[in-house]
Amino acid sequence: MPRGFRSAAVSCGIKNPDVDRLDLGLIFSKFPTVSAGAFTQNAVRAACVEYSVRNLAKAEPRAIVVNSGNANACTGPSGMRDVRLTAREVAKNLGILQREVLVCSTGIIGMEMPMDRILPNMPDLAEKLKRADEDVTRAIMTSDTKPKSVAAKFKVGGKEIRIGAIAKGAGMINPNMATMLCFVTTDAHVSKSEIQSATREAVEDSFNRITIDGDTSTNDSVIVMANHRAENRMITKGGAGSGLFRQALSEVMLRLARKMVSDGERVTKLVTVCVRGARSKSDAEKVARTVAHSSLVKCSWNGNDPNWGRVIHAIGYSGARVREETVDIYFDGLLAAQNGMTAKKTPLKELVKAVSGPEFTVGIDLHLGKGEYSLYTADLSPEYVEFNREEYAAAKQKGLKSG
Repeated sequence: MPRGFRSAAVSCGIKNPDVDRLDLGLIFSKFPTVSAGAFTQNAVRAACVEYSVRNLAKAEPRAIVVNSGNANACTGPSGMRDVRLTAREVAKNLGILQREVLVCSTGIIGMEMPMDRILPNMPDLAEKLKRADEDVTRAIMTSDTKPKSVAAKFKVGGKEIRIGAIAKGAGMINPNMATMLCFVTTDAHVSKSEIQSATREAVEDSFNRITIDGDTSTNDSVIVMANHRAENRMITKGGAGSGLFRQALSEVMLRLARKMVSDGERVTKLVTVCVRGARSKSDAEKVARTVAHSSLVKCSWNGNDPNWGRVIHAIGYSGARVREETVDIYFDGLLAAQNGMTAKKTPLKELVKAVSGPEFTVGIDLHLGKGEYSLYTADLSPEYVEFNREEYAAAKQKGLKSG
């Protein structure tokens, strides 16, 4: 973890009081920060998102408290009351201002927070803050099968700068953004305008380019905090070190984004959809997203079926300008369709092999212009459907509700 940051996690039994698992985490900077954030574009937003957006607009955060197991979304006035109470308790235990605390949640929508199980654990959470503690990475997991973290180092003016990032996300992944949470800490000395601009750029090139199921969560949040402890000369927009900082931040987020797609709820394949030759970037994006969202296309990928017909039919209703007779489609570089018809020179067995691995690329060339766009997606498996069939009903039937 970068200099000056600490993290910790505890078990509160937020989703199930009978299960002992880490579900409440804390990230804290011992020093003042400059920060930036990106949040869900869903019109229905969790109380914690509304609260954190407001706080970030008027103060620089020093702490992020995050829970898993309960989204605290669609919970009415009590949801906002619980967010404020959580922030107040964190601030009291850390000796900072309440407005310096951001609150994030992930989990089931529509269930009240069990504050009687959360608040008693706040002192212990603050006590456990350490310099290098990966527990918080596990505390934010819901349906994830593995923790997700990335670190990077680079130098500006001879000073080493560190970036550390953690994320969770498995289902409900779709821009804007791609349920997901991501927290980035860095000891870089960077200006407010630069960290905001760099964060927007990095999110656009990473989390806004992943999709699993076409759904956008009520709780998606990306927060970046920098506390200046590297003591490098301040990085400003367009100034020395800006390029290196942006490159490192984008790379960290992109690596996390790919990990999210690979760990989607019971998916089996990470698929990169690359579109080129479109009339515009906007048209290329329309094609890429339509192909990536098609249930028929995703099912064929799960079955190791190089069904280019499903791909071209999705291209056709994407809303982009398309001429059937100029469309070429590739699977991992192998030509499957040329000029809108079967590419007879490529043996079917080679195409099947291309789509049978855990990762492959679908290339689409429209031959109409210079527009390009790429994104990352996954297949659709029977296990994904089974996993998502009755989460809310099951929780209710088990009586797992507020204290």
